[in-house]
Amino acid sequence: ALEKLRKEKVQYIQWANGNTELDRLRRFCIAYEFVQAKKIRDNAVSGVGQIKATIVELDSNIERFRVEIQEMEKRISTLNAEKEAKMGGEIKTLSEKVDTLSRDLVKETSVLNNQEESLRAEKLAAEKAVRSIKDIQRSIGERDTAVKKAEDGAADLKKKVEDLSTNMDEYEKEYQGVLAGKSSGNEEKCLEDQLADAKAAVGNAETELKQMKTKISRRKLVSKREEAISVENELNVKKKDVENVKIAPRSISYEEGLMEALQKDQLAELEIVQNLRDEIRILSAKLANVQFTYRDPTKNFNRSKVKGVVAKLIQVKDMSTMTALEVAAGGKLFNVVVDTEDTGKQLLKNGNLQRRVTIIPLNKIQSHIVPQRVQKAAVRLVGERNAEIALSLVGYDEEVKTAMAFVFGSIFVCRTVDAAKEVHTPTVTLEGDIFQPSGLLTGGSRKGGGELLRQLHALGEAELKLSIHQSRLSEVEGKITQLLPLQKKFMHLKSQLELKTYNDCVSTVSSLEKSIKEHSTHRDSRLKDLEKKIKTMKTQLQLASKELKGHENERERLIMEKEAVIQEHASLEHHLASIEAQIKGLTIEVDKHASKVKSIKEEYEKAQSELHLSRLKLKECDSQINHIAKEQQKLQHKVSDANVERKKMENEVKRMEIDQKECSTKVDKLLEKHSWIGTEKQLFGKSGSDYDFSSRDPHKSREEFEKLQTEQSGLEKRVNKKVMAMFEKAEDEYKDLISKKNIIENDKSKIKKVIEELDEKKKETLKVTWVKVNNDFGSIFSTLLPGTMAKLEPPEGCLDGLEVRVAFGSVWKQSLSELSGGQRSLLALSLILALLLFKPAPLYILDEVDAALDLSHTQNIGRMIKPHSQFIVVSLKEGMFNNANVIFRTKFVDGVSTVQRTVMSK
Repeated sequence: ALEKLRKEKVQYIQWANGNTELDRLRRFCIAYEFVQAKKIRDNAVSGVGQIKATIVELDSNIERFRVEIQEMEKRISTLNAEKEAKMGGEIKTLSEKVDTLSRDLVKETSVLNNQEESLRAEKLAAEKAVRSIKDIQRSIGERDTAVKKAEDGAADLKKKVEDLSTNMDEYEKEYQGVLAGKSSGNEEKCLEDQLADAKAAVGNAETELKQMKTKISRRKLVSKREEAISVENELNVKKKDVENVKIAPRSISYEEGLMEALQKDQLAELEIVQNLRDEIRILSAKLANVQFTYRDPTKNFNRSKVKGVVAKLIQVKDMSTMTALEVAAGGKLFNVVVDTEDTGKQLLKNGNLQRRVTIIPLNKIQSHIVPQRVQKAAVRLVGERNAEIALSLVGYDEEVKTAMAFVFGSIFVCRTVDAAKEVHTPTVTLEGDIFQPSGLLTGGSRKGGGELLRQLHALGEAELKLSIHQSRLSEVEGKITQLLPLQKKFMHLKSQLELKTYNDCVSTVSSLEKSIKEHSTHRDSRLKDLEKKIKTMKTQLQLASKELKGHENERERLIMEKEAVIQEHASLEHHLASIEAQIKGLTIEVDKHASKVKSIKEEYEKAQSELHLSRLKLKECDSQINHIAKEQQKLQHKVSDANVERKKMENEVKRMEIDQKECSTKVDKLLEKHSWIGTEKQLFGKSGSDYDFSSRDPHKSREEFEKLQTEQSGLEKRVNKKVMAMFEKAEDEYKDLISKKNIIENDKSKIKKVIEELDEKKKETLKVTWVKVNNDFGSIFSTLLPGTMAKLEPPEGCLDGLEVRVAFGSVWKQSLSELSGGQRSLLALSLILALLLFKPAPLYILDEVDAALDLSHTQNIGRMIKPHSQFIVVSLKEGMFNNANVIFRTKFVDGVSTVQRTVMSK
């Protein structure tokens, strides 16, 4: 500390000397500034007068020049008036005529060009119309051929249909005749009537018999018809019941198979949802280090304050940039975004976080985005989309914009390595190579580059698909729940319908079988043959009718197309006639305008030549005017130059007046601010004084002053202005401490000497104690256990400790572990009693010290301790009782502990 104060003292003296030199330089510089300001003020007064005199002289010259210019202007006006009087009217008239003819010529030429263009367009339209008419005429011929062909085909098909219809009518008539009992369809009477007529000729008897048989068969037929009518009525009733049962399910808003379709959709959605969950579980396991789990740090904690991990808050716009973005962000991808620093502190303190995390508070984080001018410069340098700021390649919510700018805002993503080399800011390529402005390049093999962001992207898509399919599954399950009661009702009605239909079919089949058995079977083969022929004829008729209808439709279509083409042909003929009329009219107009343009052009050329001749004559009169104008121009230049010179002088006067005013103000301020100037200004510039400006360069002195002022300002901040008083005080304290140190060292030597004396006394006392206790220890142990010896033996010196050694006879034991339990107890008692003999106590309490001893050893202890100090012994053995002076015995009497005192006889 004293050395430090000594250095500070040196700095203080240096600073004080510097202040003196600084004050001297300040006075020198102020004196020079005062002298210069005074000199400029005095010189400005005389200079302003000279310049003002020069300005007055310039004003007179300018006025003279202006008078001469006005005289020349008058002469030019006179000459122009004479020229205009002679030739001006004629030239003006010719010029106006030429302009009028030029405008008319341009106008008529433009009209002629438009008419010619219209004529060419109309001719082209006429040619096009002629070609179209020829194409249409050819198309009409083709359609006539097609219509005729279609009509011929339709006539053949129509004849075929008529033949088929005639054949089918004959077959149906024959079929009805067979059903009615006729042998063929052309017979007027049935077979039964013909048989009756034939047999009538045989005899009346046979006739009557035939009539009776006929009546019987008719009655049977009537009875069968009545039975058939009743069966038919019953059948209609059954059909009505079936219709009612069929109508019942239609009243329910349920379609058959709807539930099965929904259940099929449910199974499909369940399978998709399970697959997506498995995929999400696998991806989540891979992205465990991106998961941020925490416990609510406070009760009712608002979890929306924790936005999440950066990697899960972004959406990559271009999949090809994932590797670059992952490298650009680095470890910041795993940072956690929160709303404020208070939320971050709560999470770190009470959030029970399972791993170390870096937290980004949105209200405190400072983002460093690459300036817009740098971004534009990079685009100009390497092209658009070749260098983009990483922040523009990710999507994010607006509330985390600051955090995203902190992570991605300070680095470019370049498409190629060449582009990255050109951009002189931190960049990363699509392959993950990092380029620093300092020249540092980081790159090489990146296995699985961008894998984290790709997995996060896949996880996001899987979660979105899972949400969609879960909503679909819920929708399907809801529909199934709604349809369950309707399905049950529908299935019940359906079972009733099927049962009813089955019963009706059974009864119908039974009645039909009964009817079939009752009818004759000899007509079945013929009826079947006729039915087959009728069916074949119907099929052929339907096919022929369908083919005929197609031909008729095709014929009608062709006829309509032909009529449309004929109408178009007539329209084109009319249009061609109108175009030809327009072409004829335009041709007449074009010829008319061509002749008109030709006449105007001839008249314009004639007027143009006359105007040219007049202007050549006029130029001869302009030479004198031009000479005067040149002289006038020279005078104008002189006036301009004089005005410029006068302006410069006025500015110089203003500048000198301002300098004079400023210097006067400066002199007054210096006199007011520095009072010493008034007393020492007679020394300013005087040789040999402190203000000798010739022997010392004022500019160098100013530089020295500024340099010294800077040094003094820096030194003033470091210098200790109280160092002188502090140094004297510290020096006195140092001398006092040296004196005290000497006293303490003397006392230390005395104390050390006393300690050494006490150590010697301690060693001597320990040695005396060891000898005494050792003798007593051996004597007591030999007394307690005759034929043995014991001693306390130091291994190296008594200060390092003592070892207990035991001998039986003349053999010394190597370890106490060779002794029995009782022998070790006697050895311990002997050592304790030897210590007590060295410094006896008035009273000793022994608690069952004879517990491990046999009777003879107990008696030996009792006899040994009896003659010495007073002992209170707790014992259960007779050998100890017999040596006691007083015995206290305890026992239970009637469940109560009782103490009995017994005095032993001496």
